[in-house]
Amino acid sequence: MSKPDNPRASNPKDPEELRFHYTPTHTSGPEEETDNPHAKDTTRVPDVIEALREEFGDVVLSLDRYANEDTVYVRKERIRDVCRYLREEENFDYFVDLGGIDRFTDEDRYEVFYNIVSTERQKRIRLKVRVDETDMRVPSVEPVYRAANWNEREAYDMFGFDFVDHPDPRRMYMPEDFEYHPLRKEFPQLGVPGSLPLPPQTPDGELTMDPFAAARGSQPVKSYEEPPVDQDSE
Repeated sequence: MSKPDNPRASNPKDPEELRFHYTPTHTSGPEEETDNPHAKDTTRVPDVIEALREEFGDVVLSLDRYANEDTVYVRKERIRDVCRYLREEENFDYFVDLGGIDRFTDEDRYEVFYNIVSTERQKRIRLKVRVDETDMRVPSVEPVYRAANWNEREAYDMFGFDFVDHPDPRRMYMPEDFEYHPLRKEFPQLGVPGSLPLPPQTPDGELTMDPFAAARGSQPVKSYEEPPVDQDSE
């Protein structure tokens, strides 16, 4: 007996959410968006976007919609003002997170995204700003959302953004004297040899300056004896 091409088709009890549903990238109508079970009403905020356009005009650059999620691109110089307006006027009181994206393009190479939620409305919105690598400065939103403190430190550490007016702009993971930003796309996957001393590869060995010595053909020198195997215990 042959198996069906789609095993789930024979089991209607399988949850629909486990299937992949592609949402076209073109601007979709409401009837198309509701066909995707991953689309949530909480991510559609047309009234908030219209209020942003009325308040800030051309500061709102564009709008992207995918799987019913609205992403608003704004000028980076005004991101703090936009966040303050969303918090004070539109009740977006919960700062979820922010992070960086390396698009690896000649212009406006980087993006910073911001996910913000209104617990009263049960709505969420995503903001984005484009950042050119010749000017990595971005206004800090920590004065508006204190929860952005560690997120901005992480984005600085990994990408090199300079969050202006951040109260504590230290690196999050890497040493302060580390010269690189590991999530930039030109950063080698095996790290930069000699850039960061790491623990020894053997109990009594010395620090190693190569993050993946074995991957480059270098094996640690065996400087200790393994305990004898107890034959009776086998």
